Amino acid sequence: MNEPMLARLQQLMTLREEVETLGGLGPWTPAADWAEDDSSLILYLDAPDVEADTLELHEDGQQLTVAGQRNAPARLLQQERQSGKFVRTLTFPREVLPQSGRAQLVSGVLTIHFSKKH
Repeated sequence: MNEPMLARLQQLMTLREEVETLGGLGPWTPAADWAEDDSSLILYLDAPDVEADTLELHEDGQQLTVAGQRNAPARLLQQERQSGKFVRTLTFPREVLPQSGRAQLVSGVLTIHFSKKH
């Protein structure tokens, strides 16, 4: 390997070590699935340890933005799960009736039912 490549590799390794030292912390993005039945479009969004009062939902045309926060438990000895604020913007895969969403947070999963346009 030539010297510039070795220097760049060393920089990348140093950056990786710094990120690992911080516990890999940073913005996180909850996973989401869309499903549907005859009348509804349903969003399932993983939100473990997210309190319902931190969630904000904003519908804008064919997009939904979900924001919230997951707090890390106090007195952690090691942290691998990301925590902090998140924002996720999703595009509806089907047309829905505006402001028709009905949300519930159960067992760490945010489920939102939207009425489909027919």
